[in-house]
Amino acid sequence: MECQSFEPVFTHDSRVLILGSMPGIASLEASQYYAHPRNAFWPVLFSYFGKSVSASYSDRCMLIRDNDLALWDVCRTCQREGSLDTAIRDAAFNDFHRIFDVCGIQAVLCNGQKAYCLFRRTGFFESCPVFCMPSTSPAFTMPFQKKCSIWHDCLRQALA
Repeated sequence: MECQSFEPVFTHDSRVLILGSMPGIASLEASQYYAHPRNAFWPVLFSYFGKSVSASYSDRCMLIRDNDLALWDVCRTCQREGSLDTAIRDAAFNDFHRIFDVCGIQAVLCNGQKAYCLFRRTGFFESCPVFCMPSTSPAFTMPFQKKCSIWHDCLRQALA
């Protein structure tokens, strides 16, 4: 099955780029980043900013934009059966010039090992510090509090 990513969420003030690999089935069907109800991405991010998680996707995107973050995926398109990153084949990358040329990106946080490995192949890996974060996917079974702690520490450093 061919999968296609979404447009990035960012402003010209974005300083930290958060990258997934490719949205999973629930996200593709909802046309929203991290739409699976058990994905920890939004709870981790909202808790970092001391807010309750909003169910509104526009509020979620506003949180990204209002806090100098950018959100996108490494892959523009790929072939994949199911939602697992290990099933990604024939990846075509997004045009990262769109963000790096207009924003002051100072750090990239890759949501999981696959996003990190794919981003290494884009030619933008050396443009700023790149961090491999624990995946927020429910398939990655690290306890939520540990994921929060690692993400929060890295966000604190990247946004300093």
